[in-house]
Amino acid sequence: MDILIIETVWMGTQRYHRFDKLILTAFSILPTLYARQIAAITPDNHNVTVINERYQSIPYTQKFDIVNINFTTSTAPHAYDIADTFKKQGTAVIFSGMHASALPDEALQHGDSVLLGRGELNWLTLLRDYQNSQLKPLYQPITYNENTTIPPTNIQLPGFVITGAIEATRGCPYNCQFCPEVNIPDGNTFYKRPITEVIEEIKNIPQKTIQFYDSSLTIDPTYTKELFRQMNGLGKRFFANGNADVLANDIELVKLAKDAGCIAWLIGFESINQETLEKMGKKTNIVTQYEHAIKNLHNNKQIVIGCFMFGFDTDTKDIFTSTFQMIKHLQIDIADFSVLTPFPGTPVFNNLENENRLLTKDWEKYNLKTMVFLPKNLTIPEITQGMQMLYQRFYSPGYTLRRIINGLRLGFSPFFAILARNMVALMNSRRVFQKK
Repeated sequence: MDILIIETVWMGTQRYHRFDKLILTAFSILPTLYARQIAAITPDNHNVTVINERYQSIPYTQKFDIVNINFTTSTAPHAYDIADTFKKQGTAVIFSGMHASALPDEALQHGDSVLLGRGELNWLTLLRDYQNSQLKPLYQPITYNENTTIPPTNIQLPGFVITGAIEATRGCPYNCQFCPEVNIPDGNTFYKRPITEVIEEIKNIPQKTIQFYDSSLTIDPTYTKELFRQMNGLGKRFFANGNADVLANDIELVKLAKDAGCIAWLIGFESINQETLEKMGKKTNIVTQYEHAIKNLHNNKQIVIGCFMFGFDTDTKDIFTSTFQMIKHLQIDIADFSVLTPFPGTPVFNNLENENRLLTKDWEKYNLKTMVFLPKNLTIPEITQGMQMLYQRFYSPGYTLRRIINGLRLGFSPFFAILARNMVALMNSRRVFQKK
């Protein structure tokens, strides 16, 4: 069969400029790993084409048996337009991704089937059903176990890519109320790939720098420590996602990460208000441990990429200034600011819908930068102005230059990462929360 796999990404209504594409693609920031995983597991007897729609034109005139469209909430309208075009041509349209898993009935108005969850195994079942003319509308996720073998995702990306990508674990058991990943079918089931398989894939990745796409590499510290021990000596550098509690209290893991080649940890701090964290189910975050976690990482030559959200019911007018002061005190190297977005399928979405506080279901606006619900203690202009202030102050030329210079003390790779990621963040900050 001839199969087309399309992954879509989103950054407002703008397409990327040539230089933006070069930087973002080079650091593997835009493409998801999921489309590559689907392509990697597809049997060799099929012809597979992978398209990143923001970089390549969709080959509408080419004949395909199946098109698999992987998309997020903010790209849903565009994904459905693509699907409608292929449906008119008689192509079987399959949807995958978190939005389709949360709202399969909506997706099926534009396609033939929905792959629920994040696993690839239901994709294999779907392919067999299609060949037997028994295609079903829904394919439930098949839970991974110790006998599951996942092939390496050695799918080439368009453009100049200097950062490879890999996933050692899947799922997250913490069930934060705002997280769309854990609130899809089987999303909170935690699966660990055999370390020997992960190490073999790492060895075969051509890039010297890789990004771990795991929700968090601190969920099972014992597993991660052994992974890092076996990575020691491979000559790789890597970025990873982690939780503040483990990075604050498990110094052995932090040191092993350094020895294995870790450059940076992305940490979802989310808020500096402990009450907010508790109400959102962010069990891994204790505000008083933030400073210890960051010091552990800096003392071991690793940088901190901190993520913060605003618009919680517990937020008041002073949250923006307080957050900026905390970020400066903590010496966070790179920061990303977003508004609380109630993605379909999450408890946050359900609660706001029940309270009649959702302002729109125009999915394009569910982009982490646009308020789509009525906040409790703040007005939407107050949130917009607060976000503008944070971007302007954190990414002011002087403060940005100071962070970059301070990165020199961490070594060449962390310094270069701070430089590059601040460039990317500056590109993003040009587009969002800017005064008209």
